Amino acid sequence: MHTLGFIGQGWIGRNLANHFEERGFPVVRYADTPEFVGNRDAIAECDIVFIAVPTPSTPEGFDMSILESVLGLVGEGKIAVIKSTILPGTTDMLARRHQRTFILHAPEFLRETSVRHDIDHPDRNIVGIPGAHLDDARWQEAAETVLSVLPSAPYQSLCSAAEAELTKYGGNNFLYTKVVFMNMLYDLSVHHGARFEEVARNMSADPRIGASHMRPVHQYEHMGGQSGRGAGGHCFIKDFAALREQYVSMLPNDSEGIALLLALEAKNNRLLRDSGKDLDLLHGVYGKLGDDMAEMQDYTQKEKDDITAMERAYEKHDLATLAAAYDRAGRDLAELREAYVNAGGDLRALSALDRTN
Repeated sequence: MHTLGFIGQGWIGRNLANHFEERGFPVVRYADTPEFVGNRDAIAECDIVFIAVPTPSTPEGFDMSILESVLGLVGEGKIAVIKSTILPGTTDMLARRHQRTFILHAPEFLRETSVRHDIDHPDRNIVGIPGAHLDDARWQEAAETVLSVLPSAPYQSLCSAAEAELTKYGGNNFLYTKVVFMNMLYDLSVHHGARFEEVARNMSADPRIGASHMRPVHQYEHMGGQSGRGAGGHCFIKDFAALREQYVSMLPNDSEGIALLLALEAKNNRLLRDSGKDLDLLHGVYGKLGDDMAEMQDYTQKEKDDITAMERAYEKHDLATLAAAYDRAGRDLAELREAYVNAGGDLRALSALDRTN
């Protein structure tokens, strides 16, 4: 029987290790805590090492420094399985840097409210192999070994690491978008005097839509008994920010796509702020930007108002009003850029936003 190592003993790593220990596997746990720090060297002797350490999105960007710092603990020729959420392309990059071990990515699909049940009864097992080794028999054997120890699931896939990474981000951010849209539909229902619960129930009957993530006003245990709105929790906020940042970096000319992502992000962050939901998580991802985004929205609206005034003045041949509106628009845009720079934002993203107004 394979000896399994677990680096990180947070809510994912701890529950994952508990699952395998209860199934009879020899388990070694390592974390930077008094209880487990003494097992550091023993990780090198483990056949398969599951890594579940923080990979936060911060005001400075995606941070994988903790993940990379522990990969060297895995023994030569052993298998490292990254469970942490990582940006597309990360596994490939890490495999190039750490060539003495097999580095795979097996994303987790755990809900905060039912983490242990989801580990014991997964609906999917996906193992990603670095693209350069996808057709290598040795790497495929390593991936099959990981699949053989995971709890059985009705769906399993051996794919490229980038495909596994995109599966994780795609799922989380699809649901993020669904939550934002349902919040907007909720406000429209209130405006019409319609019962949103009935609207949601009717929509849920469509098998293409389903019943998950349909409640705009909700309360979960991790929220401390407070109801809130918007896509929050420990995954949605950081994962959307990280993927949006990568999209802007890799597809800077897609102004419409960037504007769409920024609009979803701004709307969701407004819902979180206005309802007081997960403000600590919001601040951890955006820092001062959490406050600046509200200011930026105000500036953007003023710019739109100025442009409307300019169009009306042009139609009336009112050159004095046109000139005044033009001056105001220039000042508003300058203030918008200043707010974005002060927040440490990406000016390419801002430029895309400007082009859509």
